[in-house]
Amino acid sequence: MQENNQEQHKPQALGLTVYDLPDPVAVADGEARRTAGGRLRMLLVMLICAAPVIASYLTFYVIRPQSSRNFGELIQPVKTIPAIAAITLDDKTIDMQSLKGQWLLVSVSSGACAADCQKTLLFQRQIRASLGREKDRTEWVWLITDDEPVDAALKSGMTDAVILRVPPTQLALWLEPSTGHALNEHLYLVDPRGDWMMRFPAGLTMDQAALLKKDWERLLRASVSWDLPGR
Repeated sequence: MQENNQEQHKPQALGLTVYDLPDPVAVADGEARRTAGGRLRMLLVMLICAAPVIASYLTFYVIRPQSSRNFGELIQPVKTIPAIAAITLDDKTIDMQSLKGQWLLVSVSSGACAADCQKTLLFQRQIRASLGREKDRTEWVWLITDDEPVDAALKSGMTDAVILRVPPTQLALWLEPSTGHALNEHLYLVDPRGDWMMRFPAGLTMDQAALLKKDWERLLRASVSWDLPGR
């Protein structure tokens, strides 16, 4: 009996065969699945965050060009504001790219600003004012392409406008008129990223203000989820 008990209490050797170890292929597969799952979750989070911006840009860069309801002409591809050194009326130099962050309704002319030019500036001001609370997401911009002085009375009525002198040769690298027209015959719409993306027909009249406003309001609605007032 005593011998049997001694046999039962003898230390047993541990089974250290390769069959007792984890399968390296299975371990690698598990790690790969966990890594892939983590990357997929991260990608989904990024897509959810970016969805409003993607949707709004698809709306007016992809879907809208297929429609004939636009009053303005969509520019494809868009053209981003170049790094042009512009001069304010008080002779300060600024980078044109500093205008990014707002919707811009842009006109171009000589500083002398004849009757047609003055009508265009009035048109810009009234269109912006008609946007109501959305006007805080917009600016009207007058780009002057020469050194002609601006009439003091005209300047006093444009305190809400951005007025800059820009070399015409550099401006031509960004904005351009439609065939058969001059640069000062159009209004140009620039999005908050600084991309020129729409050109309105030459010779606009106040009767066409509602058509321009309709285009602009569509774009404002499409970008409301990511474009906030101010810069």
